[in-house]
Amino acid sequence: MSTTSTHPADPPGIREDDAPRPSALPRLLPGPRRELTDWRPEDPAFWAAGGARTARRNLLWSVLAEHVGFSVWSLWSVLVLFLGPEYGIDPAGKFLLTALPTALGAFLRIPYARAVAVFGGRTWTVVSALLLLIPAVTTALVLEPGTSYGTLLLTACLAGVGGGNFASSMANVNALYPQRLKGWALGVNAGGGNLGVPAVQLAGLAVLATVGAGHPRVLVLLYVPLIVAAAVCAALRMDDLRLPRSPGQLRELLTWRHTWLVSLLYIGTFGSFIGFSFAFGQVLQVQFAERFATPVSAAYLTFLGPLLGSLVRPVGGRLADRFGGARVTLVTFAAMAGGALLALVASRAHSLPLFVTAFTVLFVLSGLGNGSTYKMIPALCHADAPPGQDSDARASALIGFAGAVGAFGGVLVNIAFRQSFLSVGNGDAAYVAFLAAYGVCAAVTWTAYVRPRRSA
Repeated sequence: MSTTSTHPADPPGIREDDAPRPSALPRLLPGPRRELTDWRPEDPAFWAAGGARTARRNLLWSVLAEHVGFSVWSLWSVLVLFLGPEYGIDPAGKFLLTALPTALGAFLRIPYARAVAVFGGRTWTVVSALLLLIPAVTTALVLEPGTSYGTLLLTACLAGVGGGNFASSMANVNALYPQRLKGWALGVNAGGGNLGVPAVQLAGLAVLATVGAGHPRVLVLLYVPLIVAAAVCAALRMDDLRLPRSPGQLRELLTWRHTWLVSLLYIGTFGSFIGFSFAFGQVLQVQFAERFATPVSAAYLTFLGPLLGSLVRPVGGRLADRFGGARVTLVTFAAMAGGALLALVASRAHSLPLFVTAFTVLFVLSGLGNGSTYKMIPALCHADAPPGQDSDARASALIGFAGAVGAFGGVLVNIAFRQSFLSVGNGDAAYVAFLAAYGVCAAVTWTAYVRPRRSA
């Protein structure tokens, strides 16, 4: 197939021009359009001739934008460490400040995943990156002692736009890669994005250690140029890939049993990762108050778990490619139940080393489970897609839905901690709830996917 691309390194199927076409994508960006007009990743010849190179290029810049999005989404997990007595917010109020952006980010994942099909991966990556300026600038303007708690809640909620970036990025990457590499590609994309959580926590630690807790705006303003850079890089280096759309696709997904089963499993894996990432610093300061008198002392430990959990996510995807997503997910949930039990023992013994070890294990396992659970989605859609329906389009829609439901798990984690500390003064009730939840997820995985030997 001929091509008019001005980039000779790109494979056949990429077209760049300014002429309007009946099948053109909606125009949200000025200048030349880069569009993948004939994308066949399952064709080995096409993949070897340049498809792999183009997919990797789009993956790289997608990871960058998603990474910044995760950092903005996680901002308030760090900013609450800056909120000293002069802000007049108790621990329960701080848990709510971290729960709200989690909730909005979860809600936005469904329309964000659909936006890729409407506008294309490049276009929506640019737009979604620029939307991150709204919470960044707003937070920098209002964050100071004397600001009402309601204003802070609303501002924290705006950070949820960063959570939507994950769904659109994953939907785009899923469509770019062949079935045999989806676990690895989705794992790399998600892991690189998840690294935005420890990145913002390390940035917060640097700000606390240099200019002090009285200058939270410095942390927020650090991300403004990064947001602009992510948008510019996506505009210059990514391509638009149109996904097939079906008006009734979401409605059909809601009647598919695997939609709800996979979403439940994602609550247990990603919900744990993002929930613990947002809450861990506060839990340390409340449960071990005598060891963490200042925000800096807690910040030294908060980034470790999210960092390790992000780094192992591609490993979970790769293991799922080799052994099957369901089997890896089952083992992960069984081990996570053990990690929750260890956290409960550490809490009752008031042992900080054991407590940090338990949560580090939970972070690592949740990262592995993130990769393996997402590998199950394209595999299930490929095996069970209705006749005439594109399995990648179905998988992209399910990625958005499961990602939204799974992210609500982060809200549940923060609510569980908040209620546990309000009721009994420690997190023990929350750890028991996590243990039970992982047991349920393991049982569902075994019953629905492993025991019947379904391909996942």
